[in-house]
Amino acid sequence: MVRQDPPERPLPRARSRRAPRLGRRARRGRAPSGGCRCGAADRRAHRSGRPVFARVGKTHVAQALGHLAIRQGANVRFAKTSRILAELAGGHADRTWDRRMREIVRPDLLILDDFAMRQMTAPQADDLYELISERQGRSVIITSNRAPSDWYPLFPNPVVAESLLDRLINASHQVIMNGPSYRPNKRPKSSANKPTNPTAE
Repeated sequence: MVRQDPPERPLPRARSRRAPRLGRRARRGRAPSGGCRCGAADRRAHRSGRPVFARVGKTHVAQALGHLAIRQGANVRFAKTSRILAELAGGHADRTWDRRMREIVRPDLLILDDFAMRQMTAPQADDLYELISERQGRSVIITSNRAPSDWYPLFPNPVVAESLLDRLINASHQVIMNGPSYRPNKRPKSSANKPTNPTAE
């Protein structure tokens, strides 16, 4: 079973259902532009390792690893880190924090996309610390636009930052993926370059 927060592209919700087809690169276990062997990384992740993918193509690779884990029978949840923090913040407001935390911790593999995008508040940092602590020894995949060494200044409390990031960084396989972004290739072509029909005289 897999759970994914909207509006992200849905993944299969049950082990018995066929997973959506991946792109050619993902099927071959190849990162879009970084040369990461997805099959090997997935085996490490499923043995309670913690891959950290940074920069180009990170979400594509993380989702591919999620698909591979599903096909091996694992329960997977993929979500933006900001969505997870917002969900836990709502739990503080309506007193459902414990239940929400249990739901987030439950999957065999948790994928946190776009980690450390912006400065965190003290409650967010505390919630993130509790989440990573609860999943100690279990599989987590993190993607980020920043190198792990740049995460520390984003936390308001240096003690919390040191405790949290020590658990993440020192127990992870870090993959820095450099290369051009694929998004310019998806840019709509300008209509100015299209040939026009000649006008009748």
